Amino acid sequence: MIKTHITYLALGTNLGDKQGLMFAAIDKISKKIGDVICQSSFYETKAWGFKSKNTFLNACVKVKTSLSVWEVLAVTQSIERELGRIKKSVNGQYSDRTMDIDILLYDDININTTALTVPHPKMYERDFVMKPLKEIQHKS
Repeated sequence: MIKTHITYLALGTNLGDKQGLMFAAIDKISKKIGDVICQSSFYETKAWGFKSKNTFLNACVKVKTSLSVWEVLAVTQSIERELGRIKKSVNGQYSDRTMDIDILLYDDININTTALTVPHPKMYERDFVMKPLKEIQHKS
């Protein structure tokens, strides 16, 4: 029997066809990571941590997956690149992006490495994450 896990992912974009990119990301997540069992509404928000003339579109999804957390990380980064993301944020230096996918939670594990921290260390500071996360967290 294949073990399954529940992971919550945050999605954000502030460039291009934002709604189209969100739907494309969710479709790719369902095909490459697992069943998207719940999706939040889309929220339009201002940039956080940097100045931008572009507003963000943010959402969260709850996914049932057989992938390990490290496999989920690799696939989310691949999806970001497929959707046009060129560079990752480094040392808190944020910039405009076509797609950002963060692992917020993965089952009840705690990881703290330079490559990945779960639960996401800044999610509680960010209304654009917590609002959509709370919307779906207890739904199946």
